[in-house]
Amino acid sequence: MYWPIGAPRIYAASDQRTPNDHVLESGDGADTQQFKDPNNANDFGTADGAEGSGVDIRNQGNSNRMEREQVDHKNSHLEESLGSGLNGRGSQSSETNASASIVGLRVSRNGLMFATITTTILTIWQTRPTAVLASVVRSQHSLRTYGLNISLLLRPDSAIFVVQTSLGYLITYSLATDPNSRVYIPHMEGSHSNGPRHRSASGSRSHGGGERIYWGAGEDGGVREVSVRFKMVIKVDAGIERALALDEELVVATEKPAAVQCIRWTPDSNGNQTSTELLSRMGWMSKKVTVLDMIHDRPMNLSTWITSDGKAYAVQRLLGAPQDTDDPKKLFKGYCFHSPENEGECATKAAINARFSLIAIGCTDGTILVYNVRDYAGNIPLSYKLKPSVSLSSSGRINALSYSPDGYCLFAGFEKGWITWSVYGKPGGTSFASDRHTSESNGEEWLNGICAANWLGGGSEILLVAQNDDRLWLLEMARSAVAGCFSAANISRSLLQTNSGFMVYRGYDQPDLTTISAESSLWHHVQVPPAYLVNQWPIRQAVVSPDGRYIAVAGRRGLAHYSVNSGRWKTFVNENMENEFVVRGGMCWYQHILIAAVESGDHCELRLYSRELSLDNSLLLHTEKLPSPVVLTALSGEDSLLVYTYDNILYHYIITATSKAVKLVQVGQIAFHGIVRAPARVRAVSWILPDEHLQDGDPSQDVAVASVIFLVDGKLVLLQPSTTNGGELKYDMRVISHNVEYYTLMRDQSSQDGSLKRNEQLLSPDADSSIDDMHQGHGLRDSLWIFDGNGMRVWVDVQDILRSGPTEMVKDLPPSVLVPTDFYPLSILLDKGVVLGIESDLVQRRDLHYAHFKFSLRTHLFLPHLLRYHLSQYNHPAALHLSHHYQDLLYFPHALEVLLHDVLDEEADKPTSPETALLPGVLSFLSSFPQYLDILVQCTRKTEMRSWRTLFAYLPPPEELFEESLQRGLLKTAGGYLLILHTFQELGSSSPQLVRLLSRAKEEEDWELCKELARFLTALDDTGTTLREALELVELRSSQEGLASSSFIFQGARLDVPRAGNGNGIGLGIASGEDGSSTRSGSRSSTSVGETIYCPKATTTSAHTQLLGILRVPPLVIKMDDFNSETDSDYTSYWRDWFISSRGNEYFCEIDEEYLTDRFNLTGLNTEVQYYQYALDLVTDVFDLDCDDDMREQIEKSARHLYGLVHARYIVTTRGLAKMLEKYKKGDFGKCPRVMCEQNPLLPMGLSDNSGVKAVKLYCSKCEDLYNPKSSRHASIDGAYFGTSFHNILFQVYPAMIPQKSQRRYEPKIYGFKVHAAAALQRWQDTKKEEMKERLKKMKVEPGFDDDEEDGEREDDDIEAEEDGTAMN
Repeated sequence: MYWPIGAPRIYAASDQRTPNDHVLESGDGADTQQFKDPNNANDFGTADGAEGSGVDIRNQGNSNRMEREQVDHKNSHLEESLGSGLNGRGSQSSETNASASIVGLRVSRNGLMFATITTTILTIWQTRPTAVLASVVRSQHSLRTYGLNISLLLRPDSAIFVVQTSLGYLITYSLATDPNSRVYIPHMEGSHSNGPRHRSASGSRSHGGGERIYWGAGEDGGVREVSVRFKMVIKVDAGIERALALDEELVVATEKPAAVQCIRWTPDSNGNQTSTELLSRMGWMSKKVTVLDMIHDRPMNLSTWITSDGKAYAVQRLLGAPQDTDDPKKLFKGYCFHSPENEGECATKAAINARFSLIAIGCTDGTILVYNVRDYAGNIPLSYKLKPSVSLSSSGRINALSYSPDGYCLFAGFEKGWITWSVYGKPGGTSFASDRHTSESNGEEWLNGICAANWLGGGSEILLVAQNDDRLWLLEMARSAVAGCFSAANISRSLLQTNSGFMVYRGYDQPDLTTISAESSLWHHVQVPPAYLVNQWPIRQAVVSPDGRYIAVAGRRGLAHYSVNSGRWKTFVNENMENEFVVRGGMCWYQHILIAAVESGDHCELRLYSRELSLDNSLLLHTEKLPSPVVLTALSGEDSLLVYTYDNILYHYIITATSKAVKLVQVGQIAFHGIVRAPARVRAVSWILPDEHLQDGDPSQDVAVASVIFLVDGKLVLLQPSTTNGGELKYDMRVISHNVEYYTLMRDQSSQDGSLKRNEQLLSPDADSSIDDMHQGHGLRDSLWIFDGNGMRVWVDVQDILRSGPTEMVKDLPPSVLVPTDFYPLSILLDKGVVLGIESDLVQRRDLHYAHFKFSLRTHLFLPHLLRYHLSQYNHPAALHLSHHYQDLLYFPHALEVLLHDVLDEEADKPTSPETALLPGVLSFLSSFPQYLDILVQCTRKTEMRSWRTLFAYLPPPEELFEESLQRGLLKTAGGYLLILHTFQELGSSSPQLVRLLSRAKEEEDWELCKELARFLTALDDTGTTLREALELVELRSSQEGLASSSFIFQGARLDVPRAGNGNGIGLGIASGEDGSSTRSGSRSSTSVGETIYCPKATTTSAHTQLLGILRVPPLVIKMDDFNSETDSDYTSYWRDWFISSRGNEYFCEIDEEYLTDRFNLTGLNTEVQYYQYALDLVTDVFDLDCDDDMREQIEKSARHLYGLVHARYIVTTRGLAKMLEKYKKGDFGKCPRVMCEQNPLLPMGLSDNSGVKAVKLYCSKCEDLYNPKSSRHASIDGAYFGTSFHNILFQVYPAMIPQKSQRRYEPKIYGFKVHAAAALQRWQDTKKEEMKERLKKMKVEPGFDDDEEDGEREDDDIEAEEDGTAMN
């Protein structure tokens, strides 16, 4: 649910230009040390103490003593002011490297501050504006005494920083801040920073007519002033394995002995400050191990420890009086939930997700195991596994593992890249797709490996630290608004949040083909007003109205809303009113009314704001007081509002709207005490009312009959009402599904749309009184959709789930329908029959020195899966009913084709008995539609021929289907059945059908089909006799005297009485090989060049002119060569024909139409080609844009570029290699100009796979050298259109085409005597060659040379003799 966007911002953690006289060093108390009584030790929290305390942990775990270490901190009080860089750098006397790599990163709990360390420097940063607040550089004496920095700890309140050193010390620093003091405040001459804000603004960043200048998001407060003090040094003699900073104490895992030391920040009431427990005394832990890593999650009050044996433990701290009186020193209790079965499963990293009760464990083999924490008693089973898309050698070990603050995204940083997953395992952004060499050359180390990562801005950004790098990379993330505000409207309208704005999908009301296109224009981009964003960043919640007209956002405090139609924002006029409350508990739209759950001081309220009025507390439409904070709000049905609170009560309100007022009226409530254990973990709530109650029931009785659905801890839970023997209401609980990221009830979406129209009629009597009936009787109106990380799961009717319980709890849940997607689904476009989603792409371009992320729209048809489900249940009426609602979609026939294709492939691979086969039922279902014949033909064209037998085992003979197609006037469909006839039968039985089809095509002036049939006949008989006879039979040519004998196909055949002949078979677009096998036509006929067919005068009509125009030949003369083509498509596109036949494009082969229309083959090209979609339409001959000449020229240029890029991919396929091989054999690319190569054919190749770098070159396989094309037209072709690997792949596939290497070479002579220098070089070359051949012979490797020196010398003598003879003559 998170996707990286754009390029990261970069911040340098060092500045070598800092003047040395501004450097301050900290000795960390290493100069003077004096130990005193530990009873007089100051606590950690003292900000102004000059003395600190040290802890000396001896080898005995039970003998700990406190020692005071008196230090001189004369120069350790650093009050840093920010100029343009980092103050406090290491001096020349220090051996600190100013560009040292960052080795540690920590972020404060509130996200306003973070800290980094190198081996010598501690740097404290402010998040917004991102700037250095303070820096501590350790002196050389401190480094020698305590060791280098290796790790960093930060107390959650960011008051104390702890640096772990390599020699087993913990150096602590305290941080003091003044909330009113600033060292840098944004100011600009003439700006009025304290002026009033305008109450409304447009979508642009200019506000108030230029009266006020707003800075970046969250930057209005400037840079705060801080004071850093050295506090104390803690000495740990037992050695530090890992340390963990908590709110109350510092937890240290030691090495020898293996123990866990708890050091309180302040002494307890008894004056004690430390406590220790040996690992050997923890009965729940393995023996002879040490703790290598520790993490803690405050909301769950749970820690995870990873031990040296690769196990992972869930651990809790025992506070107060020990529960086990036999062991008063017991500090922890825990359970082992991960025990590796092999070395690859040993745990190395861990992350805790409190929102979904998950623990992720990173293993040594790169796998991530995710466990579900069901309770604190050790019930932590494995939920699922995650594996990166690359091997361990390509990813390296896991260095960082972190969940986003809302728990919806998991970030994993590896040694050689990183990847993100959604909470239940759908892959998101990744850097493994990057080109490592390009990344290294551009200095983008964030793509090549991560050592630390932390989330900022509530998940809107992630801070990355690359390996061996001194820079911070701040990458912006886009996320679904469902993550911050679970709302049915946010799911149905696809709202995405960014760091400073949002994007809303607006393709719902567009034409069908526009909706499913990947055009970026379908996203409506909006920036949040700087007036609001500058103080209230980050944006925590966003919600869109069900009709997509309004959007509301809420940041740290206050809210703002936006109209999509007018493009105008509304914010609070009074900033005090904005800061007076915080939105907590969600928001939702009811028509133009915004309902927000807010907390103002100690009060919890529901507030109703009108979009038509200004944002002002005095203009509130309604305020509803609540006794406890709100967890979430949700609209249900037409006018119901559900409010779930932290006291575990679900309130039911009715929204009463009139022309004058809108109010909330509470009509019921349900207490779920004892049913829902943790209200804070509830992510969403809905309820389902019986249909009869919706129509005639009393709203006050809804709570008694409603079935409630909760989404809690990733489980979708159904609570159904029933009554006890005493007549009391109770709820029976049932888990519908696990690992649910989100769900949606379609009845909520349809009812909200209907309520909008009905209430608009109420408020506007002149409006159309009809209610939207799109969903009336819709087969999916009551469907329930969930996303579980793998794909969408659908229950076609939620009533089936309700009927399966509670009275019949033994009955299994009805089966769900899986709609698999290879992208993250955002929304279900019910009216369009598709699932809408996005996927993230990493873009690296040759003309940019940085990489950036972008995401593209994806769609997937869900209709075939649902139809297959109904048919598998033998419920044909339900399938027909569902199809009835989608039959008007332009791509409905394609959906039916996908259904047939999937079932056919499955049953062809796994044959089943006719009694259990699904294919007959699918064919019977498809026969109900007029597109039935087309669907069959299209399916056969896209499946292997071995599957045709399976398909036609349940179909009438192809002849009958051909006849039916002709009767319906489906000529192209009939042409497709000729292909099937050719495959199944002999030629003679199908030739009459060919003649009849050609005649019908002529009569109906379908010249494209005539052209295809002519091409087929030419491929069948390259002499042209067959084509001439066919054209004569349909009266497309005149008889000629002296015509050769009739062909074997049409012997005696005439249109009126067609007769079968003998032969090898024919079919549309199919040629017969010598062995009788079927192959597609792919070569031109050289023997037919120059033969001419003279058309009779009867055909010299306008229709005939159209045919000639299609064939692109002079009027009345059609040459046989014009019927030949390299395409295998049944319906060839004009643009590709023109492109291939254009002068200068002889190096290109024609790309199959199926290859061009397959989206997978075009992956990534939309970023390389301007006007990509228009160019693709032009190449595939569906371009219909009415544009001017300049625009057309640009699109033409883009189309040529697109064709070239696709060509580079196509020619390394089996089909492409075969076509290029034919051109190579014919020498279409030229011959080698080297005399000794004896006219060896050349092959085109590129020196770079990136376009615009190098022009095409010609490769000779004999001399293995490169040459420039002779023609300037060819020399201007981009080498990327052929790629750097094509020529090598061709010879790997066709090794017989590799020629013998040339042994002959020119010897320079003067009057017949060899030139000494050249002769010496040649002798040296011959010696090296002989040595190489000897080594190859010893290795039993064939050298591949035809080396006969005597023959070579004899040939040289012959050449010399010929030269002498020529000279004498």
